[in-house]
Amino acid sequence: MADTITFRTDDETEHALDVLTREGLTRSAAIRQAVLEAAGRRERAAQMRRDVLRMDLGQPDGINVADELARDRAAER
Repeated sequence: MADTITFRTDDETEHALDVLTREGLTRSAAIRQAVLEAAGRRERAAQMRRDVLRMDLGQPDGINVADELARDRAAER
């Protein structure tokens, strides 16, 4: 048996629920769907961050980007 969750809505939430239920979806089904989709997006974003952190950056090329930018900006003055 599923747990029941009660929450207070505001005008913005009511509008969002109206949008989500326009095509006949019940409020409960719309809320369940929205929660599952939000969790999926968060999990995908976390996985993308982990994937980026695991990326092989290769060997350093010896270029100090901060120094290059500082020289470029100094030349513009």
